[in-house]
Amino acid sequence: LGACNPQYAHRALQAESKIGTMLPCNVIVRQEGPGKVEIAAVDPVASMQAIENPALADIAEPVRALLQAVIAEL
Repeated sequence: LGACNPQYAHRALQAESKIGTMLPCNVIVRQEGPGKVEIAAVDPVASMQAIENPALADIAEPVRALLQAVIAEL
């Protein structure tokens, strides 16, 4: 399931040119059993902290909130 937000991706790439490989653009939806589904995604805040660029924190927080809202609706 694709979950990329082009505006946030562009901002992140402006702050850190090689961040593209770490952008949280995929969400995994997996059936674990009858009536049970697992939804998983990379935490953008944790992912961006590995880069140690403070500008990314301002981008990662709202992305995390949007991703959590989407997952909650699935």
